[in-house]
Amino acid sequence: MRDFSNMAAHLDDHRAKHPFEVVRMPTPFVWQDPSTLPRRPWVYGRHLLRKQVAVTVAPGGVGKSSLTIVEGLAMASERELLGEWTAKGLNVWLYNLEDPRDEMNLRITAAMQHHDVQPDEVEGRLFVDTGRERELCTAVQTRDGVVIVKPEIDELAREIADRRIDVMVIDPFVSSHKAGENDNVAIDLIAKEWARLADRCNCAIELVHHTRKTNGVEATTEDGRGGSALLAAARSGRVLNRMTPEQREQAGIADDDLTTYFTVTRDKANLAPVGKRVWRRMASVELANGESVGVAEVWEWPDTFEGFDGKDLLAVQNAIEGKHPRFSDQAGDDWAGVIVADVLGLDVSADKRRIKKMIAAWLQSGALVKGSKPGPIRKPVPTIEVGEWATE
Repeated sequence: MRDFSNMAAHLDDHRAKHPFEVVRMPTPFVWQDPSTLPRRPWVYGRHLLRKQVAVTVAPGGVGKSSLTIVEGLAMASERELLGEWTAKGLNVWLYNLEDPRDEMNLRITAAMQHHDVQPDEVEGRLFVDTGRERELCTAVQTRDGVVIVKPEIDELAREIADRRIDVMVIDPFVSSHKAGENDNVAIDLIAKEWARLADRCNCAIELVHHTRKTNGVEATTEDGRGGSALLAAARSGRVLNRMTPEQREQAGIADDDLTTYFTVTRDKANLAPVGKRVWRRMASVELANGESVGVAEVWEWPDTFEGFDGKDLLAVQNAIEGKHPRFSDQAGDDWAGVIVADVLGLDVSADKRRIKKMIAAWLQSGALVKGSKPGPIRKPVPTIEVGEWATE
C-alpha cells in the first residue's frame, strides 16, 4: 500500500507555493542499469495499470456493470474471483453514474453472495457512489469549446487521496461530462484529463463506455460510441460481445437456456500483449428479499471430450467394427452417432451436436475413417469405419 497520509495536503500546499511553476525542458536522458528499472505497476491482470486509463467497451445489456462490480470485489478482497491476477491491498472506488444506490447494493450483495465474499473482506476497501446522489461533470461545452471543470478534478484528487484509492471505475464515461460525444477534440481533452488524474494520484482509472450499433457484427474497442480519441488515450482497451446464435449451437447450449454468455477480449494493449478471448456468463442469483440478480462469473467453452478417455474411444471402435454405420446424421438408426451415444451413455438427440464434433475429431485424428456401402438405391453412401485402433 502507498502512503497517502499527506497526499491531499501536499497537493494543496504545492499549488499554493508554486502557482506559476515552470518545468524546464528538454530533460536530459539518464541511463539506468536495466536491472534497477521499476516494473510496470499492474494492479489487475494486464488491463489495469497505475497512472494509466483503461477502457471497457460493450453494447448495452451484455454485463459490463456486473463484470466491473465482480472485478472490484476481486481487487478489494484480494481474491481471483474471475481467474485474473490481482495486486494485494487495493482500495477500489466504483462510481456508477446511472443507477441508484439501491440497485448498486442489490448487485454488489448478489455478487458477494455468489462468489462467497464476506463483508469483512472488503470493509474499508470498497467504496461505492452513484450519480443519482452526486453528479459528476468533468467538462462542459461552451461557445469557445470544451472546458475542463478543474474544481471537480481537484475534488476527485482529494477524495482519491483521502480514501487511498488504487482503482477508480467510472460507469459510464458518457455521463461524466457534458461535451459533444462525437467531438474528437473534446473527447481527447477529457480523456487526457482522466489520464493526468491517474498519473497525479498514482491510481488506475477504468472508463466504461457503450458501443455504437454494429448491426450484429462482432464489436471491437474501435466501435466505441462517439469520438475515437477516448480509446487513443487509453493504454488498455477491451470489448465485450454477446454470444452469437451460431456459437450457442456450437457450444451445445439448449435453446431454452436464457443465460447471457459473453466474451471479454483485450484487443488494444499498448503496454502488454493483446489478450486472448475469455468467456463469462451472467448467473442468476436469488437474494433473501426475493429479488433475482445477474452476476458475472467464469465460463469455459465446453470440452468435447470432457469425461472421456482412450478407453471410451476403444469401446466406440469395438462397437462400430463390422457394422458399417452411415456417416450422415440423417440416416436415422443407421447413423454412426447412434452407436457413439449408446456406448458413451449420451442422448442421441440432446447431445447430437457434441456427438458430431466427436466423430469429426476422430476422423481428423485417423481413429475413424470414411468408407462406403451400397445405399437403398444401390448408390454408394458414406460410412464410418475403424481407422487406427486406440490403446487403453
